[in-house]
Amino acid sequence: MKVEQIFTGCLAEMAYYISDNGEAAVIDPLRETAPYVKMAEADNAKIKWIFLTHFHADFVSGQVDLAKKTGAQIVFGPNAKAEYDFHEGKDGEEFPIGNIKLRLLHTPGHTMESSSYLLIDEEGNTPYVFTGDALFIGDVGRPDLAVKQGELTERDLAGHLYDSLRNKLMKLPDDIIVYPNHGAGSACGKNMSKETFDTLGNQKKTNYALQDMTKEEFIESVLTGLKKPPSYFPNNVRMNKSVNTSIDQILEKGTTPLDAATFREMSEQRDILVVDTRSKEAFTEEGTVPGAWYIGIDGSFAPWVGALIKDINQKIIFIADDESRVQEIVTRFSRVGYDNVLGHLFGGMKNWIDHGFEVDKVNSISAKQFIDQLKVGEVSTPLDVRKESEYQSQHIVGVENFPLDWIHDNFAAIKRDQAYTLHCASGYRSLIAASIFMANGVNNVTDVRGGFNDLAELGAPMTEYVCPTTLL
Repeated sequence: MKVEQIFTGCLAEMAYYISDNGEAAVIDPLRETAPYVKMAEADNAKIKWIFLTHFHADFVSGQVDLAKKTGAQIVFGPNAKAEYDFHEGKDGEEFPIGNIKLRLLHTPGHTMESSSYLLIDEEGNTPYVFTGDALFIGDVGRPDLAVKQGELTERDLAGHLYDSLRNKLMKLPDDIIVYPNHGAGSACGKNMSKETFDTLGNQKKTNYALQDMTKEEFIESVLTGLKKPPSYFPNNVRMNKSVNTSIDQILEKGTTPLDAATFREMSEQRDILVVDTRSKEAFTEEGTVPGAWYIGIDGSFAPWVGALIKDINQKIIFIADDESRVQEIVTRFSRVGYDNVLGHLFGGMKNWIDHGFEVDKVNSISAKQFIDQLKVGEVSTPLDVRKESEYQSQHIVGVENFPLDWIHDNFAAIKRDQAYTLHCASGYRSLIAASIFMANGVNNVTDVRGGFNDLAELGAPMTEYVCPTTLL
């Protein structure tokens, strides 16, 4: 028997590959099919089942393409409805994989079709449970994403989640390993651990949502402190219920090399967005194509694409550091449903610069320069673009909060003829914000390299730390 957790850091997502005696199953696959097919081939196994714990909101899953390529049966729990063929599993139904099997446990609450899968080995032991978004390490799935007007409220869903946890998952053996679908960094919960698995017994001791409390107390606890989910979530749910363009077609179109002249012509079209995916250093030092948004591939790329690019059908062309990463970049766009990628700048910014085309550059200063300027009142409208919760915990005295998460909603407050100095925690989000400022006509923007981390280390004047209590 083989059980493998496949962690994707950009999405803080865990898919699972299970094989035994020539048969295999995949739980919550990402959109790209090749990794799972290769794993099965290496085990000389046939992928028999594709299990989904629920219709995901934060990424587009790959069950339809994977089923077409392998002949595997797609399985959802009760209440699921989709435009493609799948087996609607029943609570308690068992699915054989070689000499082992998975038992479906219907665990509604995060969504109504939400289900967990209990692994039963050849001896009848139950070493693992795959909980999807019902139970995380340190948290539970937020119950506000599947609200249906006139049918289900977030309080209804939270109540279902309470019952699922107490009546199903918490009755499993304490030594069972909990394998969730997400970890820290995902917007599907509010208090998730960086750990990607744990024993149920330890979670009963440490997870706030599994403590002794009434249903009403639980509902209040899980709903307190929830922030508005990213705007792309409903689009991904819709796509996960639909038959989408195949990943192979998306990769073929998106990896098209565009010569510098063609790229410039396309970049000037109002309906095409340029995304610069290079390193922070390359973006700062070399500059970028006028109007480009910076979203670096080495950060939380896919979630920021989803959070910031409002139209999921947006036409996109992109700039890469390395030609060898072009396919990876297109894949990561597609993971959150941005399928309309038309190609990349062949030869990168060097080719653009060699052609003598115009370059935009964001101003950049070190943390020490920022502190020195702050002391003498020479910092131009400093803004902290971290999340509100980060800002409230501790921030630089005299710096206002302007969260990147809601930059489009709040941009009316920005004056195009004013100068701004931006920082985040490490310099990734502030460059994204700076590029969006510039693309919207704010020409005097300065980024603080190293962000809050460097500023704190160098002794910038801070507010007192306040321990957050919203999660308790």
